[in-house]
Amino acid sequence: MHGKPNRQAPGGLPALTPRRLAVVLSAVLAVAAGAVAVYVATGSRSGCQEAFVPAYFYPGAGWTQAITSKPPPSVMILDVTSSGAGSSPNRNYQAAVKRAQGAGITVMGYASTDYARRPAAAVEADVSHYRSWYHVTDVFLDEASSNGGAAAYYQRLTSYIHDVDPGSKVMLNPGTYPDQRYMSIGDIVLVYENTYARYVKLRVPGWVRNYPAAKFAYAIYATPGSELAGAISLSRQRNAGYIYVTSNSGANPYRSLPAYWPGENAIIAGCARASTSSAGAPGPAGTGAGQSTGKDGAARREPT
Repeated sequence: MHGKPNRQAPGGLPALTPRRLAVVLSAVLAVAAGAVAVYVATGSRSGCQEAFVPAYFYPGAGWTQAITSKPPPSVMILDVTSSGAGSSPNRNYQAAVKRAQGAGITVMGYASTDYARRPAAAVEADVSHYRSWYHVTDVFLDEASSNGGAAAYYQRLTSYIHDVDPGSKVMLNPGTYPDQRYMSIGDIVLVYENTYARYVKLRVPGWVRNYPAAKFAYAIYATPGSELAGAISLSRQRNAGYIYVTSNSGANPYRSLPAYWPGENAIIAGCARASTSSAGAPGPAGTGAGQSTGKDGAARREPT
């Protein structure tokens, strides 16, 4: 994608003897076989990833850029108050959400759970407000616990969300690989939220391969532009179906889209385009522990 390959004019092509032709054909077949091997290893069309954007910024240029991306991200997370839906609707967010949904984007309402310490009723109130004020039925539960002792709390919340709106999706964010019980609770689990420097050293549990990639999301921040493509590729190898990478860091690494967002989106969408030309229309990803960080970007460990 960084330019067209150089092509020698027809008059400059060397003559092909039968022997030379056989050698050339053998080389072409070897390259093709290698390409097929790579394609199979990284997944067929069902192995393509989807982009998601933690839109922790006020409606404006950032929302517009994400919504008008070609293609737009699969998911955007609506963060109104840094804890939940707030006490009253916001017209600017209402307009941004409507536009995003019109572009085919799934908008998820942000709600903090404070590691299972926030009353479930307060989270359920957020769910109700997102639904009535913004017509948002999918929910992002942040600051989620990763230990099995809080599983019942999250099961209650996800059951409530699914009961209120059948077909809705819940993304849990423990920010690290949690107790496996959470894999049957959340529709999507954000299992990595930390810096690129930590990401390259990440140890992935063996049980991850027991689940489709569509169950897993990664958010990688403080990622240099030179490492963007490698970060996305490695996340695919690690079975992550949803991915967001940013160069931002600091108090809120999600305060804006990264400057390289168009390139990031193009890399992620490239898999779908390649799959379309090879095998038809693309499908969603995967159909077929340690420290983590909070939304403030600071390293954290779950309170005990």
